[in-house]
Amino acid sequence: MKIFSRTKFATQEAEPTAPNAGRGRGYTVGWLPQLERTSVIWDAPKPFRQDNAKNPASKSVAQCPAVLDFDSRFFVINSPIDLQLRLSVVDGELGITNLLYDKSPVRESALQQIIQFQPQAEWRHPNRPVMQMLTTYVFVSDDPLFINQYPPFLHYTQAQRPGVQINGRFPIDIWPRTLQWGFEWYDMSKDLILKRGEPLFYVQFEGPDPTAPVRLIEAKRTPELTSHIESITGVTEFVSQTYSLFENARERRPKRLLYPKD
Repeated sequence: MKIFSRTKFATQEAEPTAPNAGRGRGYTVGWLPQLERTSVIWDAPKPFRQDNAKNPASKSVAQCPAVLDFDSRFFVINSPIDLQLRLSVVDGELGITNLLYDKSPVRESALQQIIQFQPQAEWRHPNRPVMQMLTTYVFVSDDPLFINQYPPFLHYTQAQRPGVQINGRFPIDIWPRTLQWGFEWYDMSKDLILKRGEPLFYVQFEGPDPTAPVRLIEAKRTPELTSHIESITGVTEFVSQTYSLFENARERRPKRLLYPKD
C-alpha cells in the first residue's frame, strides 16, 4: 500500500491554478479610439489584476483556480477625469454642479461635451436621473463575441456611488459602436465622485466557447473598419430597437475588420 504524505497531497491540489488551464482556442479583441482628438486622456484597457500581495498558501483565495479564472476575464476602463458632481432641482429643472469649481482641471464647456443627461421621459424611474459619459472606446473582433459592461465591483472604493451603473451587452463582431458609461442616480442628496485613473467600469467578452481566453490588442483604423463603424453610428436617432439591425450589419460586414495596429 502506497501512503501519500499530507504535504504531498496539498501540493497536488495546488497545481491546477493557472487561469488558462484547460481552456480552448483563444479569441482576439481589438480596441481603438473612435476619435483621435483628446483620446490620450483615456488609458488603454488593462486586464484586471488584484493589487494585494499574493498569499502563497495553497488554500488561499489567491490560489483558487475558480477565482483566478473569473478575475482574468475582466478588463478595466479607468476614469479620464476628476469630478465631484452634485444634482439639484429648481422649479422642476435639473441642475448639475461640479463641486471642484476652480480646482477642477475640466472646463465647464468641455464637461458639457462629455457628460449628458437623458430627458426625464426616457428615465427608468421618474425620480432617478440618467447620466451618460461619452467614452472614446470602440471594441471589435472577427470572432463571434459579445461585449458585456459591468460596474467595477472587484475594486474597493471608500466613496460609494449614489446610484447604479447601467450595463449593456452587444456583439462587437458586427456592431463595433462607441461605448458609453450610463449611471442612474438614486440618491440626489449625495455627490458622484470620480477620480482620474481609478476604475470607471469593466468590460468582459463572451463567445461560443466559455473556456477560451481573450487576447486584447490595439486595432488598426482601416478604411473598412471606419466605414463599418460609420454605417451603425447614430442609428438610435431613427430606430428604437437596434437589435433588429444586426442581420443587416452582419450581411454588410467585410470579411475581416480587425488588424493589429502597426
